[in-house]
Amino acid sequence: MSQITKEVVLAQLKQVTGPDFEGDIVTLGLVSDIFIADNKVFFSITVPSDRAQAMEPLRLRAEKLVKDIPGVAGALVTLTAERKGGRTSDDAPPSRPAPTPQPRPAAHAHAAPQPQAKPGIPGVGKIIAVASGKGGVGKSTTSVNIALGLQALGLKVGILDADIYGPSMPRLLGISGRPETVNGRIMKPMSNYGLKVMSMGFLVEEETPMIWRGPMVMSALNQMMREVEWGNLDVMVVDMPPGTGDAQLTMAQQVPLAGAVIVSTPQDLALIDARKGLNMFAKVNVPLLGIVENMSYFIAPDTGNRYDIFGHGGAQREAERLNVPFLGAVPLHMQVRELSDAGMPITVKEPESEHANIYRDIAAKVWSQVSGGSTRSAPKIVFE
Repeated sequence: MSQITKEVVLAQLKQVTGPDFEGDIVTLGLVSDIFIADNKVFFSITVPSDRAQAMEPLRLRAEKLVKDIPGVAGALVTLTAERKGGRTSDDAPPSRPAPTPQPRPAAHAHAAPQPQAKPGIPGVGKIIAVASGKGGVGKSTTSVNIALGLQALGLKVGILDADIYGPSMPRLLGISGRPETVNGRIMKPMSNYGLKVMSMGFLVEEETPMIWRGPMVMSALNQMMREVEWGNLDVMVVDMPPGTGDAQLTMAQQVPLAGAVIVSTPQDLALIDARKGLNMFAKVNVPLLGIVENMSYFIAPDTGNRYDIFGHGGAQREAERLNVPFLGAVPLHMQVRELSDAGMPITVKEPESEHANIYRDIAAKVWSQVSGGSTRSAPKIVFE
């Protein structure tokens, strides 16, 4: 078996041409520092932020070429627009959004009509959404471990997998089978690790494609929320699908969400998409509970050296810019992914680990806000 070195990886990547087909990505200096551990290769490629979507084939080709190297067990490649200064050349400097001025009511004006209350889910106390602007940032893994962190506080917790097109809760929680029904209509949630769980993944085969339009998605979500025998829960964590489409708007507009947690990775491209999620929740008056920076950094298990593979601190700076809480930075660790794939969340499997402590701390900060235990209420963001 050939030894996997940075030089071998870089030589392979020289077959990938740059964004404008002028030179290769290595010669152009677009490849980040490469980290190799357990025969897995990690790196990112810098591309213009306004062309990120068009650059996805470039990322896929680089990933495939690295996986083709003899001895490589896997590769994690991301696109980033981050530069050393923390801002891309084609991004305008971020400006702090000014709050919208509130008009003073006239002395004899009639009271404005109050918005109609959203119907809750029977037996469920607080409902917390965990969302991201894009896929691949570890949102579902974060959802599971936040839920388990809330459970560690002594709360009764459920998880609703709202990702109709890509449900992941069955795999992440190691649950298989079909839900039972009561009177042929009301479903009983599945459960593991003390969590009650409902997911489209329990109702269709894992490899069955979901080719549904908006009304079907909204109907399915309503059924999983209100036609499930949830029992009495202190809190429900909703694993939202990535993006800002029909499913997200259905949850935000039809369910009394106590707040939303946004998950992002540090690089600028992920943050650009995360802002879309922040904006959506702001427009439908859902409080922002804070931002989690996932895959924040990597500590090499053999040397203890730290690698900021995907940049570092971008989500924290974004939280400060928007004046929302920064809930925590979760380091990248291969064991988290391996345990998640095996259906054993690290908060359960390794409860004394650094990651488990970080997730429990994030959960405590979230619950403090939604339960009124915080001295400061969750802010509502105003976007211009």
